[in-house]
Amino acid sequence: MINNTPIGVFDSGIGGLTVVKEIMNQIPGETIIYFGDTARLPYGSKSKETVITYTRQIIRFLIGKGVKAIVIACNTASAFALETVKAEFDIPIIGVVKPGAKMAAKATRNGRIGVIGTVGTIESGIYSEFMSQTNPRVKVFGKACPLFVPLVEEGLVDDPVTYEMASRYTSVLLDKDIDTLVLGCTHYPLLRKTIRKVVGEDIVLVNPAYETAKSLAEVITHKGLRNDSSPKIDHKFYVSDGAEKFRQFANTILPCEVMETKDINIEELG
Repeated sequence: MINNTPIGVFDSGIGGLTVVKEIMNQIPGETIIYFGDTARLPYGSKSKETVITYTRQIIRFLIGKGVKAIVIACNTASAFALETVKAEFDIPIIGVVKPGAKMAAKATRNGRIGVIGTVGTIESGIYSEFMSQTNPRVKVFGKACPLFVPLVEEGLVDDPVTYEMASRYTSVLLDKDIDTLVLGCTHYPLLRKTIRKVVGEDIVLVNPAYETAKSLAEVITHKGLRNDSSPKIDHKFYVSDGAEKFRQFANTILPCEVMETKDINIEELG
């Protein structure tokens, strides 16, 4: 039955594992097929057209694996490609931007919200757009943090260099008197402790990964796709480069052991 088929999740690299972790915790009966486009990251500095092309390729790959729904666990791809691919593919596809934006708009006390993300996400203005739909009175201040993704991918999560960059990036937003900060890239929850040290305890940190898992649960339940049986869970992990490095990292953050990760050339698959 289609309820027993997996959910596809993809990102430009390892950041989407923060979404996978939340899905595993919130919807434990679902099987996940994950693709990390590690050979072509980061997406945040690439053009909209390129990101749409990459997104189409990966969605075709995941559909070929028989998934029943897809999560674009990448803020840049959600901003640039979500509406395009939703119109092109007959399968539920959700992104990570809208769930996080809605939560931030509800959580703010003074109506001043900061968003950190890739260059592509910040320049798209999509967080501001979605927040305004939920709360028209909010003021949104964005800050691109282009070094965060490579720092995370290199494993420098708890490093003085990362702390210094977090201080520099967030100081601009703190000067705007924000009371809420959206971690607008799926890599950024991995830097949550560092960011918390920098911004202090009074700032609400919004993790779109958590909100996206909640949204996914609602979508598959509404569409009658939720797996309520007790199957053997067999998650699959694929990357476009560096499979062993990815596997080792995944085992540091996921609630299950990743036994194998496979390298594939996504461009050869069309």
